[in-house]
Parts: sequence; structure tokens; C-alpha cells
Amino acid sequence: MRSRLLLGVCGLATLVGCNPDPVQTPATPVNYDPTPYALEAGHFPPPALPEDNPMTEAGVHLGRMLFHEKALSGDNTQACADCHMQSYNFSDAAVFSVGIAGQEGSRHSMVLSNLAWHVHHEGSHGHGFFWDGRAASLRAQVLQPIEDALEMDESLENVVVKLGAMQEYSDQFKRAFDSEVISSDGMAKALEQFLFTMVSNQSRYDQWLLGELTLTESDERGRQLFFDEFDPFNQEVSGADCAHCHSGLDFSSHQFGNNGLDADADMQDLGYLGVTGEDADRGKFKTPSLRNVMVSAPYMHDGRFADIDEVLDHYDHGVLSSSTLDPMMQYNVDYGLGLTAQDRADLKAFLHTLTDTAFLENPAFSSPH
Repeated sequence: MRSRLLLGVCGLATLVGCNPDPVQTPATPVNYDPTPYALEAGHFPPPALPEDNPMTEAGVHLGRMLFHEKALSGDNTQACADCHMQSYNFSDAAVFSVGIAGQEGSRHSMVLSNLAWHVHHEGSHGHGFFWDGRAASLRAQVLQPIEDALEMDESLENVVVKLGAMQEYSDQFKRAFDSEVISSDGMAKALEQFLFTMVSNQSRYDQWLLGELTLTESDERGRQLFFDEFDPFNQEVSGADCAHCHSGLDFSSHQFGNNGLDADADMQDLGYLGVTGEDADRGKFKTPSLRNVMVSAPYMHDGRFADIDEVLDHYDHGVLSSSTLDPMMQYNVDYGLGLTAQDRADLKAFLHTLTDTAFLENPAFSSPH
């Protein structure tokens, strides 16, 4: 009986295997993946993207990981996405963005849509990233908040070490750039690729452009006010003259201008002058896109206007004269726009047509972690 029991135990051992070590499943090899990323421009013209950073599926995904990675900050608590929140058009609800130490920065966070059409061209005056244009390219821009003492307050060297300790980043760098070596240059390229994917062009206004819907009467009147020029001598046909600065498919000239926020004596932030050194650029800031503007409050480089009504108040009767004021804004100083309550309601109705819900809720931009 005892021998039969031993035979039974041995037979069972044969079935399950006599090797006491667990079976090791071979790790899936990580390979370079150059699959191109197909940027969907929709009815926008194809953007002129940098030739030395071709967009790939792997590169875009790495950029998405980095955009939401809190290890990029000094105390591992803050990611790019914390000051550029999708529901706020990748801007921030705070007047001044707050860094990891609780300190406020000096400016409001800029929106991050349609950056593929903001690409800087060498030799062109008036193109650049940040409110003051100090970064010549998006790639140069993306790393600066990491090292800013008021923002993420971390060194790139430390970030490279921290990411290097995470296998997922070594693997993704291999897929994206054919090297497991993590570098700040690779980080910048990946973030640039991801940010280029943030295309907003599916608003009601876009559907109207494509003939897919009809604007309401108020929308249409607001559209005409937005694009019509200001005529102080004929209020019956005078428009709000917004399109001189907020033009094109992105509703921005992407240039720098002084829109009359401060008189010379009150200008504390010199804006573009700090980059060019030219006094003619005093108080000039990059013109932001108005796409999704109704979810992007507060407004201006310093977030001084809490809502769109305050913005309309400014252009209607609050523009201040200064030595570098945009010449087209002088009419606002001399005459004011004379907007009626109906004008304001219609302008706001039109601005609502620029809200792109698909963009604001696109899961491709959310955290992959």
C-alpha cells in the first residue's frame, strides 16, 4: 500500500514537472519602432514641421508619458499637465501658475493648441514660444519650465537619472529613438512630437466653414462684428475689429503686439523687449489663439481679466495709450468701440462657436499612466 502511494505521488510529480524552479517566460524584446505618426490636420493646411524630428507613434507616446510625468519636477509632485489642463484648453485656472514650492510665477500659463502651425522660421521677426517669444522653437520651450525655480525647480541631469531608474522609460526611448539611453534632447523631441498632435479644428465654427451646419442669427451677427473693421464715423457698419490680431484658421497672427493693457509708466512686464532688446517691443506679448477661448479664463499674459466680459470691457473702453501701442488700437483709445449689450451678447455667442469639445475631451491627450 505504501509503495503504491509513493508511485502515485511520483506520477503526480511527473505531470506537474519535477523541476522546483518556476518556468520563466521570455521577456518580449523591445525594438525600435519607426512607424510614422499620421497627424490629422483636417481642413487646416499641412504644417511645416521640423525635418530633424519626424513624428512617430512611439515618439508621440513617449511625449505623452513625459507630459504627465511628475518626476520631471524637483519633488516629484508636478507634471506639465498640472499647469496645462486639458479642460482649460491646456491652460490653467490660476491667474499665475503655481510651482512646486507654492510660489507663483510671473505670468499666466499659455494655451497649447495647434502648436504645429506656430513653428518658428529662422530670420523671421515676431515668431517664438512663451508670451515673450524667448524660445525659438517648441523643442527649446518644453524643457525650460523644468529648470525654472518658480515652476518645476529640477535639473535636467536629475530628471535623466530619475527616468533612467524606470524601465518603462528605457523601453520607450528604445522604441522611439533606437536607444535606451535617456537624454534631455530626446525628452525635448518627444514632448515636441506629442504637443504637435494637439490639433483643435472640430468646433461648430469649423463645421460651419465646411458647410455642415448653419450658425444661429446671434452667432452670425457676432461673426460679422468680429471680422468687420471698426469705423468710428459710421457706427451702423462699424465692427469690433478683432481679426487684425486674431486672424486665420487659428484666430491668431502668432505675432507680438501691445494691446493697451498699461500706460508706459505702469508697465512692469516688458514682454518681448526682454528678448529683442528693442525699445519698440516694450509691452508686447504673443497674440494667443482664440480657439476654445470661452474655457480658457483668466485672460492676458498676467491673467488680469477673470472673464470674457472684462476682456470686452477692455477693448470697448479700457485701452490705454503708450509709446508702443499697436496703431490699430489707437482708435479704441480715441473713440471706444461703442458696443451695445446686443453686440456683446452676439460676440460672445460667436466666440462660443470656437469651442471644440472633441479636442477638450480627446482621450489621446490624457495621462497614459
